Parts: sequence; C-alpha cells; structure tokens
Amino acid sequence: MYAVIETGGKQYRVEVGTELEIELLEAGPGESVAFERVLLIADGDSASIGRPVVANASVSAEVLRRDRGEKLISFKYRPKARSRVKKGHRQELTVVRISDIVLDGKSAADEVAKVEERRLTERQRLEEAAKRQAAQDAALAAKLAADKPAADKPAKAKSADDDADTKSTASKSTASKSAASKTAAKDTKAKPAAKKASAASKASTKTTSKADTTESKAKSSTTTKADTTKTSRTASSKD
Repeated sequence: MYAVIETGGKQYRVEVGTELEIELLEAGPGESVAFERVLLIADGDSASIGRPVVANASVSAEVLRRDRGEKLISFKYRPKARSRVKKGHRQELTVVRISDIVLDGKSAADEVAKVEERRLTERQRLEEAAKRQAAQDAALAAKLAADKPAADKPAKAKSADDDADTKSTASKSTASKSAASKTAAKDTKAKPAAKKASAASKASTKTTSKADTTESKAKSSTTTKADTTKTSRTASSKD
C-alpha cells in the first residue's frame, strides 16, 4: 500500500518506512505528525483518488530530526544602475519517517508487521532445518571416523606386502646389476687376449705370404733358366 500526500505545497509518494525531507514543521524530533491532505491511496489493484482529498484516510509519520538543504545562490543584477546583490539561502527542513497509512480502518502498518512476522517465521524454520542438517552431518562424520581404523588394518597389511614385494624386486635388480658388472669385467679382461691372438694370426699370415712369394719367385727363376738352356741346345743342334 502507498499514498500520495501534500505538505508544504509539494506532493510526495510514500510507503510505510519511507524517509523524506519536507518543509519545516513545528514538531520536534521524536514527535508524531499526521498528514490530513491525502490525495491518493493505492492497495494492490484498487486505488482511491481524492476529490480533492480521500475521505477517511490519514498518513502518520515520526519526526526524526531537523536539517538544512543545500545552499542556493540568489543574484540580483540591475543593468545601467550599478546594482548587484548576491545572497545565499539554505532551506530549513524536517526529516520524517512514515509510520502508518490508514484507509477506512485498514492499516498498512499491520500488514507490514504480519509480512515481517511470516518472514521471521520462515527464517527461523530455515535456521532450524540448517541446524538439524549440521547435526546429522556431524554424526555421520563421527561414525566415519570411528569406522576408519578398522578399514585401515587391511590397507596396512597390504602396504606391508607391497613393501616386501618392493624389497624383493629391489634385491633382484641389485643381483642383476652385479651379474651385469661381472660380465662386463670378464669382457674387459678377454679383450686384450683377443687383441693378442688377432695380432699373432696377422703375423703368421704375413710370414706365410712372404714364404709363398719367395717360393714362387724361386720356381719362376728355375723355370726361366731351364727354358734358356733348352733354347740354347736347340740352336746348337741346328747349327
């Protein structure tokens, strides 16, 4: 529900709880004031329009404090008269909070209070539900913590088996590494003997080839000499 009121020659649209600055009133802070000139009141889809004011309607408010508006400059200038007048002005204001809007005995403040109560009830219900859920979660966490040691024992045994397998694998790898190192040492020792044997075989091969070459040269020289003797004999016989 909202209303349109008139005060100080100005019109304002107000609801319950609205704070507004209006022209200065005689009431002091903490006092209550009522605005009788209510031009319109709307409640949902229905509206009451005043001619000029709404009958059986009133708007009450609480005075919060007195205040002053922004500074306004008033400058009066008269040409060809050397007249210039400059003045400042700050309007005195009253700050009020709308507390209730009444139309034909129906109060907007009561409706707002009911809505607020329902909202608080709903909030309390949600808080209670959240507390119950938190308690259930805490109980479940405690149960899981209690069941955890029993579930960890097989895991520990399994971890021990895994450690044993790891150790055996490590020992096997160490043994294989030692065997490989021994084989490498044997190969290293055998290499010089193989080099010596290859050197000896190369030397014997060279000696054999030299002997064959010498024999072949001797044979060829002998054959050449025999052929020469035969030729000389044949020539002498012809003569």
